[in-house]
Amino acid sequence: MITAARRVVITGIGVLAPGGAGTKGFWQLLTDGRTATRRISLFDPSPFRSQVAAELDFDPDLYGLSPQEIRRMDRAAQLAVVTVRQAVADSGLEFDVVDPRRVGVTIGSAVGATMGLDQEYRTVSDDGRLYLVDHRYAVPHLYNYLVPSSFAAEVAWATGAEGPTTVVSTGCTSGLDAVGYATELIREGSADVMLAGATDAPISPITVACFDAIKATTSRNDDPATASRPFDATRNGFVLGEGAAMFVLEDLESARARGAHLYAEIAGYATRSNAFHMTGLRPDGREMAEAIRVAMAEARVDADDIDYVNAHGSGTKQNDRHETAALKRSLGARAYQVPVSSIKSMVGHSLGAIGSIEIAACALAITHNVVPPTANLHTPDPECDLDYVPVTARDWRTDGVLSVGSGFGGFQSAMVLTRLDGVRS
Repeated sequence: MITAARRVVITGIGVLAPGGAGTKGFWQLLTDGRTATRRISLFDPSPFRSQVAAELDFDPDLYGLSPQEIRRMDRAAQLAVVTVRQAVADSGLEFDVVDPRRVGVTIGSAVGATMGLDQEYRTVSDDGRLYLVDHRYAVPHLYNYLVPSSFAAEVAWATGAEGPTTVVSTGCTSGLDAVGYATELIREGSADVMLAGATDAPISPITVACFDAIKATTSRNDDPATASRPFDATRNGFVLGEGAAMFVLEDLESARARGAHLYAEIAGYATRSNAFHMTGLRPDGREMAEAIRVAMAEARVDADDIDYVNAHGSGTKQNDRHETAALKRSLGARAYQVPVSSIKSMVGHSLGAIGSIEIAACALAITHNVVPPTANLHTPDPECDLDYVPVTARDWRTDGVLSVGSGFGGFQSAMVLTRLDGVRS
């Protein structure tokens, strides 16, 4: 019987992000300050307002997926399976000696199997010409594309996990919320190990058209490498991306007992809703600030213990100003002293996946004592007056890191990660 909440640590990381091969390539890209944005190559983008994205160079054969797995799984599911295998290998955890009923899976995704559904609709409708589609042309696994729960099922099958298994879909905070939910399952004793993270592969005509309609994505097509400009006065929208990150989470005592490498502790997590507007944000950042306050309280840290803020930093004026206000409201004077940066400037905004990709960046920042930069920040927005680490990575002691996310529908989430020998005793 669990009598007290357990402490939860990250012992394995797997990442597939634009511009870098695996976790090492991802971290190298960030610390180099390079951007992975290019003209969209996955389809012809010429009819669209925004024609750039941060794409993966992903060949499922090279990552060991079988022909049947490739046929069965949408691209986003493939990314989840590859990254969970990376995370498990990185953790060194021997799954054959762990009770599978005590191993769970939590996957975050904002838009599910978008690419698979888009392609299959084009096929059964004869590229949109048929109102009554012909189902005989659909792949036999179309149902797997329709239900996002198939992502969690694929990860469970790939690892033999038989514990709590679920999908969290809260828009652009899905990646934070999935890891936060998994953390709570370990704390309360419902699982001993959680395979948690998020995946999205949304670069398809339907997604691009949707963001074009509300002018949320950038129209800076002539220079893709500089198109993502969080906190810069010249920004004009975010850059769509894709990717996945998965983690092995364990309770601290068990991880230490087996001599595991401990990347960081997930010390605090909270989420709130602004109950305000599908895409709009109040300028005062009150709900995000409340999520930050609760996450810090759960972590038993105060503002002075936060050494780095991994910003949502999407590169829209509304979000950047809202987030800046939230940091000032929650951190007070410390907001002006702590470095803040957005890795979306380099790897784009992969919707539900980005929160987990950013958690990976936070854990690596703690490991290496380096703060990733905000690329393309040359002309600061006067209303965004914090230290956004422009252009160049910074050597910086990072014992406590705050990561925040903001999503359509009003979702506002915050997570505090700490070094094991750092701010918490």
